[in-house]
Amino acid sequence: MLLEILTPERRIYSGDVYGVQLPGISGLFEVLNRHAPMVSALTKGQIKVLVNAKGSNNQLFSIEGGFVEILDNKATVLVEGASEEI
Repeated sequence: MLLEILTPERRIYSGDVYGVQLPGISGLFEVLNRHAPMVSALTKGQIKVLVNAKGSNNQLFSIEGGFVEILDNKATVLVEGASEEI
């Protein structure tokens, strides 16, 4: 699926991924390929980009909050205060 992580200033991630873990208001949740359409609010926490099914090369981003929209096998994450963790 295609994942885009956007801030008001710039795009911080864009690419095909296996899935993504997100900090929802009610707790962490994971979105994988062909997920049903949805919109959810996000809270302060970490986004974990699952680059492949083996779990290698994952990327982490810290966020202050935002929203995610899942539609047509694309996850668009709109966030504030995002930074990549090394």
